[in-house]
Amino acid sequence: MRRLFPSIIALLMVAGTLPAQITDSPSTTKKDRGPVGINLSLWKNMSTQPTDTVGSTCLNLGLFSSMNRLNGVGINLLGGVVLRDMNGVQITGLANLVGGSMRGVQIAGISNVNGNNLSGVSISGLVGITGNHAQGVIFSGLTNITGDNTSGVIIGGLLNISGENSSGVHLAGLANIAGESFNGITTSGLLNIVGQSLRGIQISGLGNITGENMHGMQISGLGNVVGGSFTGAQLAPMNMTKSGKGLQIGLFNYYKENFDGFQLGLVNANPDTKVQLMLFGGNTTKLNVGARFKNKLFYTILGGGTHYLDFSDKFSASLFYRAGLELPLYKQLFISGDLGFQHIENFKNKDYGFPARLYALQARVNLEYRLTDRLGIFVTGGYGGSRYYNKGVTYDKGVILEGGVVVFKY
Repeated sequence: MRRLFPSIIALLMVAGTLPAQITDSPSTTKKDRGPVGINLSLWKNMSTQPTDTVGSTCLNLGLFSSMNRLNGVGINLLGGVVLRDMNGVQITGLANLVGGSMRGVQIAGISNVNGNNLSGVSISGLVGITGNHAQGVIFSGLTNITGDNTSGVIIGGLLNISGENSSGVHLAGLANIAGESFNGITTSGLLNIVGQSLRGIQISGLGNITGENMHGMQISGLGNVVGGSFTGAQLAPMNMTKSGKGLQIGLFNYYKENFDGFQLGLVNANPDTKVQLMLFGGNTTKLNVGARFKNKLFYTILGGGTHYLDFSDKFSASLFYRAGLELPLYKQLFISGDLGFQHIENFKNKDYGFPARLYALQARVNLEYRLTDRLGIFVTGGYGGSRYYNKGVTYDKGVILEGGVVVFKY
């Protein structure tokens, strides 16, 4: 950390000279054509080729150098400032600053700053900044900031930020942010954000956000969000979109207006999804409560129950998930069928010879009668079997009988 402070101070000194030189130097008002020379420099005005020299530099060596234009190679211990364009190779220990465009290779220990366009390779220890267009390969240990129309491979240790139109491959340890559209692949440790449209792939450890439309795929560790419509696929624990065409795979999938495709998840929801409370008893787990997420025909149920064993035994419980299809039979009478998975915990009963935990696969057929718009009753018959997790052996199997009430919410 102590070594970093002198470097930062030196960088500020170097960066502070650029605006003054661009404003004050007579070379900014002269024609670019002029002699080509060699710049051997100790500091700004202590060089073989002063800043106000008309023309360009073909070879630059020094401690800190400032020149009109570089067409060749520039190597400096602290920093190099080019008032206009740089075509070639620029290497420095701290910072490279170019007022115009850079074409070639830039390598800096701390920062590369280009006022206009970049074409080529830019490598910096901390920060890379390009005012307008960037094309090529840009790598920075901390952050890359580019203007409009960025294309190529952009790699930032923490953050990549680009303006209007971006394309290519963006890789960041923390986040990638594109102001408008992005075409290509964007990958980050936490978050990817595209302000408008995406054509390509977003991959992140936490979440992906596309402001308007997406054509492609989103993959994240927590959630994917599309503000408009997407065509393609969303894969995450939580997926949300205004409308879509394709595939949503996750624990919770949601669309606001319409969806043409397939949703695969524990809960699939939309504005028409009805969330209903179920209270019932049975011969598997004796007392149960569940939430049913019902769409037009299909539904899923998440819930839990207590006392898989008898009431005379110590406490045991379960969690269950069911997915099925419901059809009307006659007026307020409905029939449904579903398949379910149940996880069973026997807690302290394991000390009395019962398995510590089991899982069960179950199939049910249900008859439900709607008493009112808010209340219904149902009976269930089915078959299931419980098995050991660590053995391919059935612990128990048999007929399932259940009955209870449903509280509707419309």
